Amino acid sequence: MNNPKMRYFPDQDVIHLAITDGEEMASMEISPNITAELNANGELIGVEILKASIFLRDFILESTQAKLMHLQQSP
Repeated sequence: MNNPKMRYFPDQDVIHLAITDGEEMASMEISPNITAELNANGELIGVEILKASIFLRDFILESTQAKLMHLQQSP
């Protein structure tokens, strides 16, 4: 990775992660509200997350709950 950069656009609630410099030639939805951006060689150059605040909230809650459950089950 060549110095990834992340930007948040609060008006649209979008996070954009630029992994490398390069021109986007295609994109592919990898899950609802998450799009992979590809260069001419089909290599990943960026990721866009729509409804970013909801995505991050849900991700953090799920991760935290899973870790808490694991800790509770440990002897």
